Amino acid sequence: MSDHPRLPARDAPGSVNPLTGLALAAAALVLCFAVAHWAVWAGTMVLAAAASARAGTLGRVAVAAGVVVAPFALWALVIHGFFFPEGRTVLLAAGPLRVTAEGLAYAGSFVLRTAAAVVVMLAFSLWVDVAVLRAALVRRRVPPQLGYVLAASLGLAGVVGDRLRRIREAQEARGLVVGAGPWSRLVAARLQIVPLVLGLLDEAGERAMALDARGQTLPGPRTSYVDEPDSAAQRALRWALLLTAATVAVGTVVAAVAGTAGG
Repeated sequence: MSDHPRLPARDAPGSVNPLTGLALAAAALVLCFAVAHWAVWAGTMVLAAAASARAGTLGRVAVAAGVVVAPFALWALVIHGFFFPEGRTVLLAAGPLRVTAEGLAYAGSFVLRTAAAVVVMLAFSLWVDVAVLRAALVRRRVPPQLGYVLAASLGLAGVVGDRLRRIREAQEARGLVVGAGPWSRLVAARLQIVPLVLGLLDEAGERAMALDARGQTLPGPRTSYVDEPDSAAQRALRWALLLTAATVAVGTVVAAVAGTAGG
């Protein structure tokens, strides 16, 4: 493909490159799963929330994170809070249920780590401009299929939320009344999920044909009309984050193997 003139970058000079945001999010996730300490998880979540507040997406991140984390929290409380086999400090016992301090601590750490990871991923996915991210990946010779999968995954949250809103509005316009009780909301959710899933599946087929018609699978370099902001400082930061995350991950694996061998 021949080179084309690029459009000016969408963001003002000095803005964050989407790859820098991706590196920050990836490093934060590695840190959350490699370092087992509540201060790391809480600090990561606070920083991600602060970044979301700066980007103006904190409300959407909070709502989406609550929807995702709440079922995990309930599951962790039931499984680890009531049936933790290593629990010794019994706080409450009723038949087979044993609420222990160790079980509650384990459940709390599980929920906090999950919440930190979810908030980080949501903060990045709702902040990033998918078109600019794809342009950055294309310019760095990332395989177009991988770039499309990554961009489509990041944009899925916004697509699903917008589609659900339109489905709900259409159903309410046809006379659907959602009551205040949990059963009414459950029925309404089922009526919305079915057309949502069918619509996404149908759209996936249409997108596959459109991508094939536009030469998505053809070999060769790609160009883009969209430019992205970047700087030497951001490039150095990305490399530093990559090396730090790799070092932390390798150190965690080595420590785990050494601990297993020593035990």
